[in-house]
Formats: sequence, structure tokens, C-alpha cells
Amino acid sequence: MTRVQTQYQLWLEDPAIDAGTKEELQSIGEDEKEIEDRFYKDLEFGTGGLRGVIGAGTNRINLYTVGRASQGLAQYVRGTGAIAPSIVIAYDSRHMSPEFALEAALVFAGNGVKAYVFEALRPTPQLSFAVRYLGATAGVVITASHNPPEYNGYKVYGADGGQLVPEFAEQVIAHVQSVDTFAKVKKLTQVEAESQGLLQWLGEEIDNKYIEVVSAVSQNPEVIREISDDFRIVFTPLHGTGNMPVREVLKAVGFGQVRVVAEQELPDSQFSTVKSPNPEEKDAFNLAIAQAKAWNADIIIGTDPDADRMGAVVKDAAGEYFVLTGNQSGAIIVNYLLSSLKERGALPANGVVIKTIVTSEMGAVIANHYGVPTLNTLTGFKYIGEKMSQFEQSGDHTFLFGYEESYGYLAGDYARDKDAVIAAMLICEAAAYYKKQGKTLYDVLQELYASFGYFLEKLESRTLKGKDGVEQIGRIMEAWRTNPPSEIQGVSVTEVEDYEQGIQGLPRENVLKFKLADGSWFCLRPSGTEPKIKFYFAVQGSTASEASQQLNGIIQYVLSRVDG
Repeated sequence: MTRVQTQYQLWLEDPAIDAGTKEELQSIGEDEKEIEDRFYKDLEFGTGGLRGVIGAGTNRINLYTVGRASQGLAQYVRGTGAIAPSIVIAYDSRHMSPEFALEAALVFAGNGVKAYVFEALRPTPQLSFAVRYLGATAGVVITASHNPPEYNGYKVYGADGGQLVPEFAEQVIAHVQSVDTFAKVKKLTQVEAESQGLLQWLGEEIDNKYIEVVSAVSQNPEVIREISDDFRIVFTPLHGTGNMPVREVLKAVGFGQVRVVAEQELPDSQFSTVKSPNPEEKDAFNLAIAQAKAWNADIIIGTDPDADRMGAVVKDAAGEYFVLTGNQSGAIIVNYLLSSLKERGALPANGVVIKTIVTSEMGAVIANHYGVPTLNTLTGFKYIGEKMSQFEQSGDHTFLFGYEESYGYLAGDYARDKDAVIAAMLICEAAAYYKKQGKTLYDVLQELYASFGYFLEKLESRTLKGKDGVEQIGRIMEAWRTNPPSEIQGVSVTEVEDYEQGIQGLPRENVLKFKLADGSWFCLRPSGTEPKIKFYFAVQGSTASEASQQLNGIIQYVLSRVDG
């Protein structure tokens, strides 16, 4: 028998697996392709944990794969030497999120590890904060971020509140792999866990502390108070966890005119009003834009289901609503934050901004203008969090801001993951600050382009599902690695950075970055959380039309080769 057939049969025969799951597997008994996709591998840790389609099988997320992962994590945590090991658990609005959270808690309790579980859905960044605040050994968030509704996930955090970097993720994976039968998963009942003090529910106290530390990062509260009555914000949580914390933080710093998109306010596991619950997608803002037009709002903000990504929409020169890219929002916040600190004489001499290798250089150029260096990390906020913790220990730098092009931002040191709540506060505060000067954020963006150069970026991707897709992505990367282009549109490729070789002191990762003589670059990167390969493009021109022409030429060359 093949591995697929063996695993399928084991699940059907395992006494630890419930009858409902076995019925689901029996119903696909004639579909060999479906059985192969469910069992050809174990669901793997990607950027920070598990993520997959909900369903029965080793390559799916379900109570059993969650239980197995939790058993492995519990073993890892007990091996850290912590005197009273504990793990904080948060979850979002997705299908099975509460069930997976409770399953993880009861497995931790079964291994003598205390589980702190939020009593209802909470944002991912609040989990990061809670791990640090409670002095926990680790953390788990049940979420699949902005993936389609059929997905869920299991993100693992270390004692510093950051997602696990490869060194520690590999140790957890080794423990998970040692759990070779579900019979090895130890578990208490909820009554047993609560009565033994191994399951504690978290609520208002942590909420209030989180709102307090986020709002403390506000730069110009007096400006907000002055302009509050005339500054209008439309907010959509896209059916996720951002609804209450974003509203509470905006209220705490003085914003009085905030309207939530009613159709997208409440949790909805199907995200039924959008194609994708992702603030990177313009269509996700359709309802918010309609409401903003009717109310003449100054800014629109949106957060993804677990509220770690924030997107913003502002008025352009013609008064139309313009969706900012993650790079544009990042550059605006960098400029606002550093200029505000400098104006108050609060800019530290050893300040630092951290971004990822696929994020625009515009923010770095702006930071340099204020005398602040920028460090690059691999893609994934866990690497930014890792640098923050290193600087906290060494004192070499004072962290000011971290961000990535995929709409993730963090200021302040209360957490170690991207936070849509603080990003929403800062972008709204920046918009209010500049409105007082008679400018929109679109005006500010044009001023930044005029001062620092016209930076233009774009992300393209190809979704390739299943085992065949994984193999195809591998072939694409190998083709570009072994046969790189020497020039594109007459511009020479001056450098190829192969991060699989472990360059610039960064961990090894399957990423290729091609740099051109005119300062343009593009990058190929298989996603760690979705069945797709991503293509990042960036150029810098003296005008918008010049940059656009450069960008389109590179995109056309790369994608025609990939699709060919």
C-alpha cells in the first residue's frame, strides 16, 4: 500500500477517531484524487504554524491534527524548563475556531500546562500582548488570517510574544512528529481542566490593558481632540475580530466620528459580503466606500479577520476614494511617526525601522532623511519580532516601527506581531494631523514622491493547488535559479540574491531577488501559508508615468516567462 492508502485506512480504523469523521472519509472513498490530497502529507508548519482546509485527513486541519500539534507543543513547552508552564490561546471568527481553541486548551491541560483562553474572539496582536503581559511560555492563535472561508490555522508564539522563527519551529515540529498515533494525545475534560486550575478564561482585564498600551503610542492626541468633531472615519472589520478593539482605541485617543459598516460588523465565518476578507483587495472596501461617499468621510479603514492587517482608503485630488497600498500606508506612517517624534525632540539617537526584503525602499529612504537606519528581514513579521526582542536584550537599537508590504504594521514594544489596531489608530491620526494643515493623505503621498522619488510596486501571484501545484512551484523556482535573466528591456540584471544560500546573515529561505541597474527589483517567493507563488515588483522613477512604464515592462517579462 502507498502512504496515502495506509494513512486513509489508519484513520478509518483508529478507535480514537469519532464516527462523524470516519463517515466524512467514507463518503470520498471513490475519489482517489481527493484522498491523495488529504493524505499525501502531514499538514506542515508554514510561517508560524499550521494552516489548511478544514476537514478529515492528515493534510487537513481538524480536531485531530490540532490535538496532535497541541500535544507536540505541550511537550516542547515542558522541555523549556519553565517552572509553571502556560500557554495563551486566542481565536477568530472562522469555522471551528472556538472548537479548535478548546481542544488545544484541553490537550495542554492534559499535559500539566496551564491554558489561558480568551472567552470570545480576539485579535492576533492581542494574543501577542497577552503572552508578554501574563509571562506565559507560549501562545496559540486559531486563525487563517485572510484565507478563504474553508481554511483555518494554528499559529504558534514564543515566550517573547513573537511567532516562532525556524530554529524553534523546527523543535516544535520534531515534537509534533513524535506523536505518531492519536492515542498519544493526552487530554482532560473541560470540567477537570477548570477544577484543577489548568484552564483559565480571559476577558475584560486583558482587553483594557491592551487598549491602554496601544493608545499610549498616540503621537498628537491634542490635534485629534481639536479636529475630532470634523473628522469622519468609516471602519469595516470585514466580519472579524477588529470590531471592538479598533473602535475602543479610536475612542480612547479622542476620535468621535466613527461609523462601522453595519453589514460587515458582526462575525461571519463565511465572510459573505466579500470575495475575500482581505484589506489588500479593493473589492473588500466596496460597501465601506459607498458609505463613505454618502457621509463624506475623510478616511476608510479595514482590518482582516484576525486584525493583524490594516488597509486604508483616502480621497485623491479629484475627491474620489483611493485605496492605499501596504507600501504607501507604511511610507506615510513612517514619515508621520518620525516627524512627530523629531518635532517633540523625542527621536532616540539609536532608533531603528525594520521592514522585510520584499517591502518598498521608500520607507527606508524617508527614515534615512530623519537619520534613522532601516534593517531588512525575511518575509514574515516573526523576523521583525525576533529583531525587536534582540534589541530589547542588547539595547543596540530602540525599535520605532516595523512593517511589511502585505499591510502589516507595528509601533511600540507591547507586542511582537503586526497589529491592525495600532495601524488603524496611527493612519487615522496622521490623516487628522494633516487635515488640520489642509491636506489629505493623498496630498502627503504626492509630496513624499516629489521629495524622495516616485516609488511604485506591485504584487502578482499564481495559485497552484494540491500536490501537483507544489511540484510546479518547485519547477518555477528551479528554472529561475539555474537560468537567471541577464537583462530585462535592455536594463542589465546586476545582482541575484538567493536567500536559500543564507545571505546577509538571514536564515535560509526559498526566495530569489533580482536587482536591476536602474534600481528596480523583482522577487519570486513561494507562499508559506497559501498554495501559491508570489511575484513582487518594485521600481523608482522620477515621474509617475516613467515608473509605471518601467514596472509594466518588468511584470510582462517575468509573468510571460513563468506562464510559458
